[in-house]
Amino acid sequence: MPELPEVETTRRGVEPHVVGRQVISVHIHDRRLRWPVPDALITDLPGRHIEAVERRAKYLLFRAGDHSLMIHLGMSGRLRVLPSVHPRQAHDHFDVVFDNGQMMRFHDPRRFGCVLWLAGDPLQHVLLKSLGPEPFAPDFSGDQLYALARGRTTAVKNFLMDSHVVVGVGNIYASEALFRAGIHPARAAGRITLPRYVRLVEAVRAVLDEAISQGGTTLRDYVGADGGTGYFQQQLNVYGRDGLPCPQCQHPIKQRVIGQRSSFFCRYCQR
Repeated sequence: MPELPEVETTRRGVEPHVVGRQVISVHIHDRRLRWPVPDALITDLPGRHIEAVERRAKYLLFRAGDHSLMIHLGMSGRLRVLPSVHPRQAHDHFDVVFDNGQMMRFHDPRRFGCVLWLAGDPLQHVLLKSLGPEPFAPDFSGDQLYALARGRTTAVKNFLMDSHVVVGVGNIYASEALFRAGIHPARAAGRITLPRYVRLVEAVRAVLDEAISQGGTTLRDYVGADGGTGYFQQQLNVYGRDGLPCPQCQHPIKQRVIGQRSSFFCRYCQR
């Protein structure tokens, strides 16, 4: 599934091609996504200009006046900017055609993505309004994590992946950040000290920043907006490295299921 770095990479990839452009037409090829692609896009979006492309958590927001086009990439979704005459392929769901002869195409083989057309402030939509802070925002801090974790017995990895605590820290990046911070993923969130949470926040930001700069992590389906793939998988320290030597102590990396997700860690370097 595309995570925050992959979604941010997509945002940065499509932004210069669509901001300021006028929408000429919308073509829906296959409405079958998590929710049906709204027919209102065909009549309401043409004639509008895309004013900004923003990201909230793993949702992309294309601002168009008093409405916004909201897209979630789901498990296998991707956006491409292509010539408007580019031939269709299987699993191409809809096209937004612009005044310069280019189009933005949404492709999603597994159909877990979503496309919504929202009036008013999209941040007040039910999918967004209760989300936690962005990992690069000032309100995501060691103090915030420490306060929220008091009394919690859930594993810190599950705590870190809770979108009400912080958005965008998926399975890969949680494993990598906990390794950098030296925290065992199964340790109870309420038993971690404030200084360790401060280190964890620093690690989360460093991991995500590096992943964004590398274009994300290529695992299974992810492809960037330009058709290229991410390279952060080449820098993974623990994720997917079960049995391989820890880059710090050379003991083998262990794998364990925590919260129904595979977790990777070093039992010597993380406690």
